Amino acid sequence: MEIRIQKEELQKAVSRLQSVIEKRSNMPILSMILISTSGSQITLSATDLEISIQQKLSAQVVAPGSIAIPGRKLFEILKESKNPLVQIREKENNRIFLSDDQAKFNLASLSAEEYPAFTEPEGIDMLEIDSAILREMINKTIYAVTLEEAGFKLSGIYTEKVTKDDKTFLRMVSTDGHRLSLIDKEVKNIDKIKLDAGVMIPKKGMSELNKLAGEANSLLIGFRQNNCVARGDDAVIVIRLLETKFPDYHAVIPKRQKAIAKVVRQLLLDGMKKMSILANDTYRGVKFTIDKGYIELVSINPDLGDAQERLEADFSGESIEAGFNSRYFIDVLQSMESEIVELGFIDNSSPCVIRGKDDVGFMGLVMPMRI
Repeated sequence: MEIRIQKEELQKAVSRLQSVIEKRSNMPILSMILISTSGSQITLSATDLEISIQQKLSAQVVAPGSIAIPGRKLFEILKESKNPLVQIREKENNRIFLSDDQAKFNLASLSAEEYPAFTEPEGIDMLEIDSAILREMINKTIYAVTLEEAGFKLSGIYTEKVTKDDKTFLRMVSTDGHRLSLIDKEVKNIDKIKLDAGVMIPKKGMSELNKLAGEANSLLIGFRQNNCVARGDDAVIVIRLLETKFPDYHAVIPKRQKAIAKVVRQLLLDGMKKMSILANDTYRGVKFTIDKGYIELVSINPDLGDAQERLEADFSGESIEAGFNSRYFIDVLQSMESEIVELGFIDNSSPCVIRGKDDVGFMGLVMPMRI
């Protein structure tokens, strides 16, 4: 195989695949990128056996074929190259010659025949979804996915169809047991896809889906055979779904709130960031005192000191004193767009529900903690 290709285009595609390439694996072939030719195009493939990506690029194909090339080294070479054109040629004994007409590299590689086959499930009903909607949904849920290895049931974003007021919505929900994020969006022709039982898309897969959505105005997405398949302009992603049952999240969502505070989102966000300056693994809580006209934030760390700030707020209901993790509030508020956010409470042992007028269909929920 031999190709000549624009360096900038190849570098962009190879950079895109870096997050999928296995860097530490007992299967060295997974650290490779497979490059295959087809007419005047090449296809770049990367997989970690859970997520598989294919990207098509235009190239001058001198000799057809397929090669496996070390993904990280290819990226580093392209990053340092200053010339616009790159030549890649297969040599004997699994060696790859790479040149930009200035520097020349001979890279040790593996046989392309060892590379796992890219299998895209056939006969999938695909739904076209606006990339801006998909990205909003992912960005407003992915931060609440658990980071704990023991939390396998919570290590993805639960995705389902729900019907409200005779309308069908696409819903994404995530939780780590201490907080929950939920967003509903109307999507045209959503009945095209089979999603009645709900699926769990792993966090890494959602991150890759988010990147793909950032490269196209819309995506085609479908589900079949325990896989999520998404197609962009020149790329395809196949994500293996998590085989786990998401907990009944409805049970933790309060049906109503007894007290509601309305506050400027940016002021609350800035205040929580100030409170978090004194936080560490032992002392992470911020005490909320909410009454007519104000929200008072207090952070106390016996090893470092204390911090306090009072914010103006429109409040209705009986006064509330409760403790919350500042980091959880920061994550929710950073993902939102509304100028004014609404904090809903029942009492100091119940979760705080966070909504905003300009964040349609979104709800953030943060569980209280002892201070």
